[in-house]
Amino acid sequence: MARRTLPILKQLLNSTKTHTPISHILATRSVTYMPRPGDGTPRAVTLIPGDGIGPLVTGAVEQVMEAMHAPVYFERYEVHGDMVKVPQEVLDSIMKNKVCLKGGLATPVGGGVSSLNVQLRKELDLYASLVNCFNLPGLNTRHEGVDIVVVRENTEGEYAGLEHEVVPGVVESLKVITKFCSERIAKYAFEYAYLNNRKKVTAVHKANIMKLADGLFLESCREVATKYPGIKYNEIIVDNCCMQLVSKPEQFDVMVTPNLYGNLVANTAAGIAGGTGVMPGGNVGADHAIFEQGASAGNVGNEMLMEQKKANPVALLLSSAMMLRHLQFPSFADRLETAVMRVISEGKYRTKDLGGTSTTQEVVDAVIATLD
Repeated sequence: MARRTLPILKQLLNSTKTHTPISHILATRSVTYMPRPGDGTPRAVTLIPGDGIGPLVTGAVEQVMEAMHAPVYFERYEVHGDMVKVPQEVLDSIMKNKVCLKGGLATPVGGGVSSLNVQLRKELDLYASLVNCFNLPGLNTRHEGVDIVVVRENTEGEYAGLEHEVVPGVVESLKVITKFCSERIAKYAFEYAYLNNRKKVTAVHKANIMKLADGLFLESCREVATKYPGIKYNEIIVDNCCMQLVSKPEQFDVMVTPNLYGNLVANTAAGIAGGTGVMPGGNVGADHAIFEQGASAGNVGNEMLMEQKKANPVALLLSSAMMLRHLQFPSFADRLETAVMRVISEGKYRTKDLGGTSTTQEVVDAVIATLD
């Protein structure tokens, strides 16, 4: 081994004397991914276009995937938020394919229809929601240096859906927190931080008031934190967390939260970093994953966006890059992310929420033209 490396070292040293420094050679050297045999086999992905702008932005992803010749193909199913439950054939498809890409599903406010988003998470045990809120190059925001990952428990808490009317005019809604679910979401957050070279995990809670429920969540986080001594751990009360997010968001790294707080924190962080139209996310469990727009799709039913076809596809494009990396297609993920970042940075093609006037299709065409 020493004999083989000696000529290489001499070549590097000679090159520094004449033309190129070693630091430049090492910086430009590409890091290759060595696939296992069969890794290039095209993968089936369940596609749920969803409601409102969903078909528009999922269609954008399909176009870009086709232009990249990405090794995925989609099995499309029509699911809408006003359905009583997710059709069994859709669940069967996701269970078979292991991966799903989803547009927004409108959830009726009030009434007796439960959220299909929550149904999917429970049926597939997608216990971890991950939203990455970060500054995009060239997109001016009030705060710089924002790069927050919100890891949210996805299956219990206030979203357990355990509500009933005790007597007329009195409704009881139960918040369920378990040791098992708290421990596994804490483990996921710390494991994510460890694998992605993150330095700090912050647990968000309201244990000063909900001493048993949020107290159990904190206890679980503290126990898991002891197994990761290289990662700093701290805690913050949810109301103070929201204030700190809007005043000094750069102090946060990875945040781990119970279900409801995570929804609020992720949407706040997304708004600070550039808006819900550009923040990627996904939901993952031991066996399955669903990728979708990271923060709340509040514009899912925006009729003007649908009529003008000006929905921002960036969030779902970046989520699909996360999906490609999840499927072990890292070079395709890198190409897609790089193209999207270049289009945003150049600023010529941006939808209205980013200060531009472009249509969804114009942004898609720009991304495709920028692909390496």
